[in-house]
Formats: sequence, C-alpha cells, structure tokens
Amino acid sequence: MTTTTGAPPGRNTPVALARGFLTGGVIGGSLAAMVVGVVVEKVPLLVGGLGVPIAYGLLLLLADRPRQAREAAVVPRTALATVESLTAAETKLTDVPVRFDLTVVPDEGPAFRVEFTQDVNVVDLPDHRPGDVLVVRYPPDRPWLVRIVKRPTPEWEERAAGARLDAVPDAARVSEPPEVRAVGFLGLLGLLLGAAAVVLLFRADLFERKATAQPPPSATPTVSSTWSSTVVSAGSGTVVLGAGQSFLDDGALRLAVDSLTRQGDSHPVTGLTVTDRTLSVVFSSADTKAREFDPLELPYERLPALVEEARNTLGARAPQDWSIVVHRLTGAVTIVVSATGAEGSAVLEADGQGRVRRRTSSH
Repeated sequence: MTTTTGAPPGRNTPVALARGFLTGGVIGGSLAAMVVGVVVEKVPLLVGGLGVPIAYGLLLLLADRPRQAREAAVVPRTALATVESLTAAETKLTDVPVRFDLTVVPDEGPAFRVEFTQDVNVVDLPDHRPGDVLVVRYPPDRPWLVRIVKRPTPEWEERAAGARLDAVPDAARVSEPPEVRAVGFLGLLGLLLGAAAVVLLFRADLFERKATAQPPPSATPTVSSTWSSTVVSAGSGTVVLGAGQSFLDDGALRLAVDSLTRQGDSHPVTGLTVTDRTLSVVFSSADTKAREFDPLELPYERLPALVEEARNTLGARAPQDWSIVVHRLTGAVTIVVSATGAEGSAVLEADGQGRVRRRTSSH
C-alpha cells in the first residue's frame, strides 16, 4: 500500500517562515504604496509600489534556482495509469483544465491513486475517458506531480493499448504535503504590517489631503455613487469596493474604468492597477513622460480568465492575493497578472489583447 508522502525537507525552517513573512510584507506594502501614491499624487511612491514586488519576485526566482536544479536532476519515472474519473471545467479556451483521478501502476513499486489538474485540448478530450489507459510521467520523489504524456513513445503506446489495470483503494492515494500553517499565518501578518507601515508613514499627507483638498468639479471625472469609496483628481482616480464585491464580478471593472474616465469618453492613462477590491488609474497629463494608452481598449472580458489561470495553473496553490498591473513601458501595452499564496507566486504577462506571452512561477 502506498502512503501519503511526508513534508519535503526544509519546509518548516526559519528561512521558510522568514520568507513567508517577508513576502506578505512586500505584497501589503506595495499595494498600499500604489494606493497611497495615487491618493497623494506622489509618482515615486507609485513607481516604488510597482517596482519593489517585481524586483522581489526576481530575487525569489534567483534564490530558487539551486532547488530547481536539484529537482530537474531527478530522472522522471514513466508508468501506465487508468482514468478513474475526470471533470472538465467549463471554458471557452482551446485548452480545457481537466481534473483527473488516476490509478498509476509503475513497473517498480506499488500502485497508487492521485488527483491533479492538466490542460487538455478540446480535440483530445474524447481520448480521455474513465477506464482508458494512459501513459504518465512523474518525479519518483514527488509522485503527486504526475503529468499525462501527450505523445508517448511507440513502445509505451503499444503497452497502453493492450493493458488492463485494476483500481487501487483510496487509502493508497498520494498527495502534496499540507501547507505549513505558520508560513501562511506569518505571510498574512506581514501583509497587514507592510500595509499599515506605509499608511502610517504617509498619514500626514493622507489626512491633510482629506481635510483640505477638494478637486474642482470641472477637472474631476464623474464617479458612480455605487462604489463604497472613491478618490478622484485631475491626475488620478481610485475606486475601492465594499465588502462582498470584487472586480472579477461580471462587468464590474469595465464599469469602474468607464466611470473614472468621464463615462466612457476617451481619456488616456499611463498606469492601471487592480486588486480584488481596489482600482487605481493614473491619468495622462501634458507634462508626463510615461507612455499613455486608452483604458477603454483593454480586454476586460479576458482579465478574470487570466487571474484564474495565474491562481490555479501556475503553482500558486491556495492563493491569498492577486493583482493586475497594466502599463506601456515600451511600445506595446503589457498586462501583468500576479497571484501569491502561502507556497509561492505566479506571474503571467499578456499583450493588449489578453494573449499570454510569458508565464513564471516561484514556490
């Protein structure tokens, strides 16, 4: 009988705990810095809020290189597996996320059950049915990372065609070790402390602006009164949703952007940042040096799917935070979608039409 594997070495180390706390602090501080930077109209603070998490993510990727090299050196094991059950997600994408429950029967060692999600092209879905025998590959030290081999060798394809595999009991199921609760708790604590630190540092500017600064009606884009909180000026706009609302809700993000840009009229911006309940835009001005773009041309119908992909398919399991940053640092508009959980982070970059150009993950 195959038993569930134990926790990988080093998962509950002071380094892992410190990294969880620091990651939360960077996320909380960066989000707060972007919001405060827009409110108090301090461009360096806004740029810092955008740049710090990117630099921190690159450092994490570099720090994880040795571990990734060790994992890459492990020779994967190929085996036959039978499909016990599968569930395909409803999506309009060509590649459909499918949740598989397989019985894997390696040539060496006992058989085991495993659940995982893998994208399958809609054309190939009829070839994945309960009872079918497939060829899979997985690291022997991490069998829960099993993947279906799309184009097996002729030898394995012949073996799969003539094989009949028996199911194993659910007690033989393998799964990834559970998250260390201390890491998640410290990550949340770091997020709260990071956000609080930024707000406290700029509390004088925030309160002074609230007490004295009232934007002229002629220069202030109209904002719908349905939002829980809004701060708008000639140079920037911020929308904060109330409890129970999210910018992933159907049409919520487009409606907020339309409201901030004079009810749908063309109003170029130089930056747009979205979290679950916060939208911030920086409007273009005559003296700005940043490249501008029209926010009304963004593919809002594609953004929820991009967030879902970053949260579920790039390794950021149990994601706690996500964000969307749109900018035009070079000649083309770039959409950066980030998702961060207790075990790591996932980042994907898409063009102005929502087509994904690059995916990275760290965990």
